Amino acid sequence: MTKKNGLAEHDKHGECSRSILAVRDALDILNGKWKLPIIISLMYDDKRFKEMERDIEGITAKMLSKELKDLEINQLVKRTVYDTMPVSVEYSLTDYGKTLKKVIGELHHWGAQHRKKILGKR
Repeated sequence: MTKKNGLAEHDKHGECSRSILAVRDALDILNGKWKLPIIISLMYDDKRFKEMERDIEGITAKMLSKELKDLEINQLVKRTVYDTMPVSVEYSLTDYGKTLKKVIGELHHWGAQHRKKILGKR
């Protein structure tokens, strides 16, 4: 076993594997074109279905419904049904869903910088 930078090679391999697994798990939950835009929409306020449909350009009602169900299963979004006439439904981020705020903020920052870098070269 060789030592490199004070870490045994197998320790670095294990750390690398754990990092890859953790990021893969996160991406599995947030994958696709629509989940992050839905979460971002709900970061600004609790919303009814049609409000989110208007916020997220290009999403279909069928896709929004499917993605909301996935986000609910993963405990990121909460669906609340109000006993009104007619019945109204509102979606909100759970406390767990709100933990993505920092991650999304970093993605926002990186994306804005990347856009400047790439478009600045043209």
